[in-house]
Amino acid sequence: MGTSPKEPYGAKGTRHLTMPSVRLPLPRWCMTLGAVAVCSFALAQPASVVDSPHNLSAGGPGPVRASMEDQVCIFCHAPHNATPVQPLWNRVMPTEAYTIYTSRALEAQPDQPTGMSKLCLSCHDGTIALGMVASLSTPIVMSGSVSTIPEGSGHIGTDLSDDHPISFRYDATLANRNPRVKDPALLPQGVRLDSNGELQCTSCHDAHNNSLGKFLVVRNDASQLCTSCHQMGTTTVSAHDQCSACHQPHSAPSGPYLLRARNTTQTCLKCHDGTHAGAANIGADLLGVSVHDTDSPVDPPGDASEHTSCTDCHEPHTMGTGHGTAPLAHPNMGRVAGMDVSGVAVAAARNEYEACFRCHADGSTLQPTVSRVIAQNNVRLQFSSGAVSFHPVTTSGRSTDVPSLRPGWTPASLTYCSDCHASDSGPANGGVGPGGVHGSTRSPLLAANYNTSDSSMESEFAYALCYKCHDRSSILADQSFPEHSKHIVDEQTSCSACHDSHGIASSQGNPRNNSHLINFDRTIVRPDPATGRLEYVDLGMTSGECTLSCHGEVHSRTSYNR
Repeated sequence: MGTSPKEPYGAKGTRHLTMPSVRLPLPRWCMTLGAVAVCSFALAQPASVVDSPHNLSAGGPGPVRASMEDQVCIFCHAPHNATPVQPLWNRVMPTEAYTIYTSRALEAQPDQPTGMSKLCLSCHDGTIALGMVASLSTPIVMSGSVSTIPEGSGHIGTDLSDDHPISFRYDATLANRNPRVKDPALLPQGVRLDSNGELQCTSCHDAHNNSLGKFLVVRNDASQLCTSCHQMGTTTVSAHDQCSACHQPHSAPSGPYLLRARNTTQTCLKCHDGTHAGAANIGADLLGVSVHDTDSPVDPPGDASEHTSCTDCHEPHTMGTGHGTAPLAHPNMGRVAGMDVSGVAVAAARNEYEACFRCHADGSTLQPTVSRVIAQNNVRLQFSSGAVSFHPVTTSGRSTDVPSLRPGWTPASLTYCSDCHASDSGPANGGVGPGGVHGSTRSPLLAANYNTSDSSMESEFAYALCYKCHDRSSILADQSFPEHSKHIVDEQTSCSACHDSHGIASSQGNPRNNSHLINFDRTIVRPDPATGRLEYVDLGMTSGECTLSCHGEVHSRTSYNR
């Protein structure tokens, strides 16, 4: 055996000779194998395979075991009549074509299983009987009518798309392509690649040593095994420190991304469903009539704005705690991707609006909920510093004369998108529910009520969203516009009939006709029947004129002065 040209069982260079210094009585399973060195190797381990579920002999400790066979190693190895596969392999090799893991996040290119992974799968794919060994003419009979590995006992199957990828080359080139993967030179001693530099099942599992549970090669109670290869960033959210809270390496319900539920949303809701102390109850918000999450499959094809999930706004591995100040991104967003004010993609949004622009700007398929004279669904253009008129999301507003602002707000103030679009039970509406843009009972995902229909009776509730920042008493006292009260109280005309709350892009409007967010709702305000004109003209700081028809009344260059 020691002179065999085949690579011996064990690490390369291991000598498989009898060792005269060993004077221990040998158990029958070692004597049957006929390799004293193998037994010496087993005895040197912190925990023997004999005490593990891989002991399939009749005396094994696990629920899956043979009826009569008392040899331990025979289920995988044999000193004679073994297959040509090393190390002294005693099982038929699987011939099944496996469904391979793939996702757009994977920079490596796995192929069909190779090397030690294929050996592991000869049991764990469930296609070959556990007792089918090469050294015996008849299969070993297993107890309890068990033939192949049962479900729940390490059964992986032939579909590997929901398992951690294996049999791919893990090298410095891969690490350079994917900054979330460590250079293999930094792997701890226990985590090993095969001789071809490929990651295999044996990189994470040692079939002979179950001292750490699940045959792991290093501890993983604080994600040490996962972070041996993966570098995902740091988080101050303690519940996000443990990879296994969200991921499982085998038979993951989500398939790609190895999530513990069928998709991202359902994985997050395992904690954020109101049953875990300290975790925001996002599940309640997602029951609203207007929600930000589509409960979509993991990494679906198509436009991003059509398939939103928690990770579009939160990068869970880098999330922090605390509060933000507009326009800076909230710490709980983490290093989430976005788009800047110039339309350039950014890997980590510095400002909250950049995360919003990723879906609601260039290329967005979402349409405005109000039919405007100037139609625009690219909010980046509406909030641009070059826009004609805009709410101060990306920069301070143009006007220094805004008498209706409530205390705490000034013309220099900036606002978050999530000050208006957020849960109506959260802080944005004075509530105690979770903050953020998860869901609301008011469409389109509004933090407070905002009537946009005609014939709306004015009240503090009717325009609660506007009155968050604009003082109701000032508006009704006509301090900003001399006919505010007449329009919204007497005529019951919605604020939305005249004002476009986001803004007017510079390529579509101009300061003369679209200052003060003027962009009429075409379903309420119609052209002057005599001239066909539908326009507002800014005549200075406190004056202007309108030409239009509204509520059956024609305004033909009707002017006003404050």
